[in-house]
Amino acid sequence: MNKTLYDLDRATALRKSTAEEIERAQLPLLKNHLRQAATVPFYKKLFDGAGLDIDGLQSIKELSNLPFTTRTDLDASPEKFGSGKESDFRDIALTSGTTGEAVIVPYTANDLERLAFNETMGYLGAGVTQEDRLMLTVTLDRCFIAGLAYYSGATRLGATAIRSGPGQPERQWHVIRTLKPRVIVGVPAFLYGLGRWGLENGIDVGRCSIDTIVTIGEPARQADHSPTPLGGRLIDIWQARLASSYGATELETAFCECGQGKGGHVHPELMLVEIVGDDGTVLPNGTSGEVVVTPLGVEGFPLVRFKTGDIARLHSDPCGCGWNSKRLGAVEGRLAQRLKYRGTTIYPEMIFNVLQEIEGVSAGYVEVRLAADGSDDVTVVVGVEKEIGAGRLEESLQARLRVRPQVQVRTGEQVERVMTADGGRKPRKFFDYR
Repeated sequence: MNKTLYDLDRATALRKSTAEEIERAQLPLLKNHLRQAATVPFYKKLFDGAGLDIDGLQSIKELSNLPFTTRTDLDASPEKFGSGKESDFRDIALTSGTTGEAVIVPYTANDLERLAFNETMGYLGAGVTQEDRLMLTVTLDRCFIAGLAYYSGATRLGATAIRSGPGQPERQWHVIRTLKPRVIVGVPAFLYGLGRWGLENGIDVGRCSIDTIVTIGEPARQADHSPTPLGGRLIDIWQARLASSYGATELETAFCECGQGKGGHVHPELMLVEIVGDDGTVLPNGTSGEVVVTPLGVEGFPLVRFKTGDIARLHSDPCGCGWNSKRLGAVEGRLAQRLKYRGTTIYPEMIFNVLQEIEGVSAGYVEVRLAADGSDDVTVVVGVEKEIGAGRLEESLQARLRVRPQVQVRTGEQVERVMTADGGRKPRKFFDYR
């Protein structure tokens, strides 16, 4: 591993370089990554078929000439993506399995160093320092890579990690009062519930030691960079700054907002990001499309032009933090969950954002079936803490979405039981019966 590549001073200087300087620095990294990928059976065949001349590449823009890698490719032949010998692997992660069978992602020692560097830079951008204590309300077990990433990033930075884990609000608040962390990392819904528990039990949440919230697992901002309704509640209840992040196990990379809250910075040494349309064409910056990522420098599970299935925008305008790296905006939905309902295109995330604004709604999921005319028949199942009529919920959805899906009202406990019935790491919020 080239340790100079992950030097913090060098990394900070690169982020303050011009776009042209950043692209020049990325070209040799891309070539090295393609050489590593060429050791994988899947990519050797793909590159040979495409007639790829790695040494002849003159620009990172030539990456767009290569075919995409899809989740279907991973599912069809996962054994063809691992690179290196078993003796080289130091950790095994599994994807969450929300869109299919969990994928095995092996990490080498260098991959783990790369992972820690990624989160270190994310923390730096979010204003975290060596003097800080970070409370991690995410799990480090169950082959979950995000927890390990946030922990190793904190220790690499020189900050102090508090591995509190999820669950048990009373215990969490004991940790906060005793150890006084300045930063808390977790899933938005959990952190909001933790804040509410504090208020209900006489704790002045806004005056506790927490002043920065780093969210993972679900969007906390919208396409215009404003907080989602849940993100706004987090800010209000904790009286803290919000740094939303996005990542995926397959990518071995994550994007975290800086203090400006205008999208997660793309780390130039670690990834190349494209936004593509339905026809595969690379779209201009600021245009909504599918996120395609080439994570640079990965040894154990190298991917090239991986289509994430997530919809977002790439931003290249100057950031107020002083970093000139591109930024990935909030995930607006998943391509596989795009619905055509009564002539209008909607994503489940749009529905969930509306529900988050309604007092008394505790949870919800979407069911979609095939209607007789071939369109999507959408039902929204809502869990409530107090009596709310389905008609009122349907009116709220219609006011924002311009269509009125059917709503079924149940107790919050009933809805949460369905969402967690499969035992996955994340509650299931979308049920596709088409």
